[in-house]
Amino acid sequence: MARKYSLPEEDSLLKTSVCEVLLEYARTTKTQFRQQSLFDDEQVETGHDDIRVVELFAGVGGFRVGLENASARYKTIWNNQWEPSTKRQDASIAYCHNFGTAGHSNEDISTVETERIPNCDMLCGGFPCQDYSVATTLARSGGIEGKKGVLWWQIYRILNEKGKSRPRFLMLENVDRLLGSPANQRGRDFAIILASLSDLGYDVEWRVINAADYGMPQRRRRTYIMGYRHDCKVGKTIQDPHQWILADGIMSHAFPCVEVERTISEFTIDGDISEVSQSFNEGGKESPFGNAGIMRNRQVYSLDVRASYEGPFLTLGQMLIDEKDVPEEFFISADDLPKWQYQKGAKSLERTSKTGHPYLYTEGAMAFPDALDRASRTIITGEGGSGPSRFKHVVLCPSGRYRRLVPVELERLNMFPDNHTQTSSALRRAFLMGNALVTGIPTKLGLALEPYL
Repeated sequence: MARKYSLPEEDSLLKTSVCEVLLEYARTTKTQFRQQSLFDDEQVETGHDDIRVVELFAGVGGFRVGLENASARYKTIWNNQWEPSTKRQDASIAYCHNFGTAGHSNEDISTVETERIPNCDMLCGGFPCQDYSVATTLARSGGIEGKKGVLWWQIYRILNEKGKSRPRFLMLENVDRLLGSPANQRGRDFAIILASLSDLGYDVEWRVINAADYGMPQRRRRTYIMGYRHDCKVGKTIQDPHQWILADGIMSHAFPCVEVERTISEFTIDGDISEVSQSFNEGGKESPFGNAGIMRNRQVYSLDVRASYEGPFLTLGQMLIDEKDVPEEFFISADDLPKWQYQKGAKSLERTSKTGHPYLYTEGAMAFPDALDRASRTIITGEGGSGPSRFKHVVLCPSGRYRRLVPVELERLNMFPDNHTQTSSALRRAFLMGNALVTGIPTKLGLALEPYL
């Protein structure tokens, strides 16, 4: 049976009125998630008014969940998910379980010929970002030249080879440090992306968005990129870039903001892509890109903004299931509790570098247990497993026992339906949520964009 996109009515999560906000993101519209198809080559049916979407690097379908919840008009007609170096394709399995196999591709995108990808109105995706990730130091990050970063060029290849049939709209996601990568040439990677999209005929706006700033239940900062083909309605609407960023734009409608201070940066990205790669901001100690901005014809206008939001805020505590429903393996034993307390505590340790030089490694204390009256910390891919960790979430139960988060709670923090990843083990479900986005972000972007469609 097709699963409706809603949370179970009997669940205790629904007993708090503020969770109506979550349900607004997660409530079924006119569309139900499709049954799993028996035929991989089955086509997704679309109508004249539908917005045809292609989802790349799809994961478990975060963009699809968000967009289809924004409007029944958004129809994902083709999607690709491939995890290298792993035999079991957990994300692909979860995707097909929830949406069916129609239009699904589980193969290395670099091997997929562009003519196999149907023409669409919007291309979306969170292109893999490990090379920019906070899990490594910026100095060690390979950036757009790294093993994962090069997957940006698959997006470029597809758009380039589509020619006049390339999509009118782009909706992309990456980590916030993309704007300052790499360390020795701050902002170069983002400049390459902007120049590439400009050469393909797109106007581009971006914003670094922390989901929790807009009432969502997880503190997750990501860079969101919207692209508009020059000849589409949005591109023709853009006039004053400052006004667009703060009031008139798609992102400002979805996520209202105010200017922090006069931090305006204006410049042109000159040269071909090779020249941008070699010389953009060479030797610069700071990135010229603010956390919000717009680019037209390689002319960049950016500034720093902060969220302007007065609605309700969801908290970690409101996402938790009843303690009696938590499997025993998620509770922390009395013997292991000191190990967790040590991992979460402040440290000052003497270490030796690879070259033999001693140095002092320090880290501050983390909240233990996690606060229940605010949005959760960012979920990372290492969230799963019973071993003590500095970064895993731990909550204190009414009984006085400590425990880790169960998979359903991690799904709720990313605003997925309950048991969206139930086809995988608990360990892999945590990994999948660490790789996912907060689906409320594309929901709000989709709502703001729809009037232009």
